[in-house]
Amino acid sequence: MRVVIVTESFPPDVNGVAHCALQTARHLAARGHAPLVVAPATAAGTEADAQAPCPVVRVPSLPLPGYPQVRVALPSRRVASAITEHRADLVHLASPFVLGVRGMAAASRLGIPAVAVYQTDLAGYARTYVHAGEGAAWRRIRSVHAAADLTLAPSSVALQDLEAHGIPRVKLWPRGVDTVRFRPDHRDEALRRELAPNGELIVGYVGRLAPEKQVELLAGACRLDGVRVVVVGDGPSEPGLREALPGAVFLGRRTGHDLARVFASLDVFAHTGPFETFCQTVQEAMASGVAVIAPAAGGPLDLVAHERTGLLVPPRDADAVRDAVRILADDPELRAAYGAAGRTTVEGRTWQAVGDQLIGHYADVLSARTVVAA
Repeated sequence: MRVVIVTESFPPDVNGVAHCALQTARHLAARGHAPLVVAPATAAGTEADAQAPCPVVRVPSLPLPGYPQVRVALPSRRVASAITEHRADLVHLASPFVLGVRGMAAASRLGIPAVAVYQTDLAGYARTYVHAGEGAAWRRIRSVHAAADLTLAPSSVALQDLEAHGIPRVKLWPRGVDTVRFRPDHRDEALRRELAPNGELIVGYVGRLAPEKQVELLAGACRLDGVRVVVVGDGPSEPGLREALPGAVFLGRRTGHDLARVFASLDVFAHTGPFETFCQTVQEAMASGVAVIAPAAGGPLDLVAHERTGLLVPPRDADAVRDAVRILADDPELRAAYGAAGRTTVEGRTWQAVGDQLIGHYADVLSARTVVAA
């Protein structure tokens, strides 16, 4: 099967869309298929593409104003030409919004089936950044996804949202987690002493530092005696968060084994953003054997079993986050039980398993097209 993955982001970018697109390309190549990636050009250049599991076509892009880590693709004929030259059997649209719109248009013109993967709560972002535009965001989402042969939602909440807003042909496709990289035995006592020299309980957040993530909700946890908050990631909110989170340790962006070591060295993982369609970092924390606190909204509702693998708290409630941290800080046996249950829960959620599910969805789409053509 020859597949063109048109993605809004790809490594060296570090985010959920880039990571999922990479894992998809990697799995397709491993299963003997022929993927090609089309992605925005990055400020870092194309050196990372040499490590990619398949060829990568870069489209000219500009940094998003106020958030230079995010690149927005410019109009280009490279999308259509890449699909044509690759002789694609199917086009995979990863979180389509700008580049993906062009990918969808090209697939339609060429008569090639398209699978659109919904990953980003653009309506929630509109509410956060401009305090308006939610309706316009949904119209944009609907225009792209309604044209696709199939839309894949990462969680049951995302699937319900899509169907409620009139998106047809939606199925569930969750995300995998690398249970070899992220595992409890990467816990590093030397790192723990460095982060919490007085033996404090270590509460960690991993992800972008941007307004929609609402990391400032950890302020109450910072004020608890015997608690050290550790923040991993970068983004435009970092300066304000350094003021809002007194005593917190900011580690910047971490990747690979270094990130896995940080995860496993936490006592509690706390995610604060209410707009997650999935929330990959929750899975990575669970794979690392760490108890989780997350908002009872979006993707975490599928991932966290309340009072079994962690604690779900009301979204945007700083007091609830603080109280959940206090509960886990006071009960090491409960933390250990949640962490062990979390690891057990995700052991079957490998990228290989969900990658095979994706190939099954591709096959269904191609089969449906064949029936219609006949």
